[in-house]
Amino acid sequence: MEKENKYRVLLVDDEPDILEFLSYNLEKAGYEVFSDTNGRAAIETALRTRPHLVILDVMMPEMDGIETCEEIRRYKELDNTLVLFLTARAEDYSQIAGFTAGADDYVSKPIKPRVLLSRIAALLRRRASFTPVTEIPALPADSKNTGIVIDRERYMIVCDGSEMLLPKKEFELLNLLMSKPEKVFTREEIFSRIWDSTAIVGERTIDVHIRKLREKIGDSYIKTVKGVGYRFSHQ
Repeated sequence: MEKENKYRVLLVDDEPDILEFLSYNLEKAGYEVFSDTNGRAAIETALRTRPHLVILDVMMPEMDGIETCEEIRRYKELDNTLVLFLTARAEDYSQIAGFTAGADDYVSKPIKPRVLLSRIAALLRRRASFTPVTEIPALPADSKNTGIVIDRERYMIVCDGSEMLLPKKEFELLNLLMSKPEKVFTREEIFSRIWDSTAIVGERTIDVHIRKLREKIGDSYIKTVKGVGYRFSHQ
């Protein structure tokens, strides 16, 4: 990695020993490292330093990693910032909650430096080739008739007259489905467009995001095509 063009990484963990251990290994690998011991401070640091990657512990006082990730995803300035969770909790719930909050990857403790560095490198390669949501085709002219209007500038939708701020991945998923109403998007196509083919995500990731969207906009808009994928319908 070129020293004059380092990737910036923000570490967030309430255990000083882990911060020191990770900082040492990341700096040795050529990354520019910032660190915080809680989520609230991390958000301020992220807005100031614009890191390429945030590595978050899940279990922290004041504001846990899930809450911190959700807050990070609310800022337009941090749209292209990747989030990696570190946690000692291996239950499926933690992983699903992390991806729902907008995480890009998930690594369990104890941490092996080689594995972590390899995972970080893969994430940053994905970031370099990421196609932003604004490159998804524009909505058709009659999209307002659906009862949902998308505001790409603010990652917000207007649903039946009420404004609603969505987590980044939920927004991108809805934007994709609405870009071609009635078209069936296969699960493979959704993965490649929203997470891309190199993303390391659980098999239920799409289902979780669809369920969350339906809870917010209602069950009538997103249709399941069994064994294939999903489509957005006006009816």
